[in-house]
Amino acid sequence: MTDVTTDQLQVWVDQDLCTGDGLCVQYAPEVFEFDVDGLAYVKGPDGELRQAAGARVDVPEHLRLEVIDSAKECPGECIHVVRASDGAEVAGPEADD
Repeated sequence: MTDVTTDQLQVWVDQDLCTGDGLCVQYAPEVFEFDVDGLAYVKGPDGELRQAAGARVDVPEHLRLEVIDSAKECPGECIHVVRASDGAEVAGPEADD
């Protein structure tokens, strides 16, 4: 069983499915940002967007619930939150919730 309060989590955005709605940026602007193409991307602790397809960043501990809520509420179902240890999806379109 996944414990989203203690397991290290990572997040990535599938830009092919991104609708540009912006909920993720509202929920967790430290993790998500729009690029000039109008799509959401994850960004690392350095503030740089990770634009490679499937690029993951660690979810800061204090933003776990915001990032998980972003994945659950995303109208494009394009946000994937995975457990870092084994890649199991804990929130997003492929999660068992």
